[in-house]
Amino acid sequence: MCNIKQVLVVVVMSFASVAYGDQGTATYYTAPYVPSSCDGYKNDGVMIAAASDTIWDNKAACGRTYKVKCTGATNKGVPNPCTGQSVVVRVVDYCPPGCRGTIDLSQEAFAVIANTDAGKIKIQFDQ
Repeated sequence: MCNIKQVLVVVVMSFASVAYGDQGTATYYTAPYVPSSCDGYKNDGVMIAAASDTIWDNKAACGRTYKVKCTGATNKGVPNPCTGQSVVVRVVDYCPPGCRGTIDLSQEAFAVIANTDAGKIKIQFDQ
């Protein structure tokens, strides 16, 4: 039998996993997606991203996957850009200094989670 402390721990851990995630911003870039910093001329498909210095980690981010979800607008042009969906992307490129977002999604990946007219959105992302 479970005691009340064990049940409480399970409930708290469940809530923690729902609330977990780093906050940041996302922008998007358009094709062609090759060459990339990680894979050169290899075609990595379109559910890809470029990492800013925040997550690049001296190229260690190459190949990492992130689940990204739009959490809101960063500008008044598109006040409700989010679709309510999330997308999983693989880091294949580097977004150099001056990058406008934490993660620069392919246009196709951005379109899954937000209206591309927004250009830049607030996000939650998990590796």
